[in-house]
Parts: sequence; C-alpha cells; structure tokens
Amino acid sequence: MNLNEELQNLNNRMDKCQRKLAAAIQRDDKVIIKQFKDELLSLNKKSQNVKHRKSSEVSGKGKDVKSLAFNRVLTKAEQADMGKLKKSVKDLVVVHPMTALGRSMGIKAVTGFAPKAF
Repeated sequence: MNLNEELQNLNNRMDKCQRKLAAAIQRDDKVIIKQFKDELLSLNKKSQNVKHRKSSEVSGKGKDVKSLAFNRVLTKAEQADMGKLKKSVKDLVVVHPMTALGRSMGIKAVTGFAPKAF
C-alpha cells in the first residue's frame, strides 16, 4: 500500500470514529466515549507519521531532481508536444508547479531538468 492510500484509509477511519464518538456523546456512554477518544488519538499520530514520511519522500525526490546539471522553463510548444521532447532529451524530468514536488521545490513554471543542456 502506498502512502496516499494509507493516509486515505487513516482519514476514513478517523472520520468513522468521530461520527461514532458524536453518537456516543449524545447517548452519554462514558466507556465508548473514552474508547473512541483513545482511538482518535492513535489514528491522529499514525496520520502525522504518514504525512511526515510522505513529505520526506517528496523532498528527497526534489533533491535528486535539483542535482541534475541543467534546468530551464519549457515553452508552450514544448509542453504541447511533451512526447517528442522526452524522446529527444535523455533522462528529462519535467516538474509542474502544481504537483507536490513542484510546490516543495518552489517552481513557478513548468520546468525541465536534465543532466545535459537541451
């Protein structure tokens, strides 16, 4: 299971626990309230751990991409025919500013990274 799926499952479980907690509070069931509060705390810790692993994974990818020798902003024509560009440039990595990698790197426009100039 990848990190996104794991995080989604944890969020679903937290949502279910919160709904059951609200119902238990309405019934004034002390035992069930304590059980769901404890479970929510543990799920929240797990969720924070997964988020931290996810962010460290993205920052590691960002370091790998930034270590490539050459980068430049791609023109609209190059963006339109990305297949042709990737075939002509060996080991090209394209980073979009709206992806997690692009946001973590602080990219403002679609940028190509490669070991050699293109």
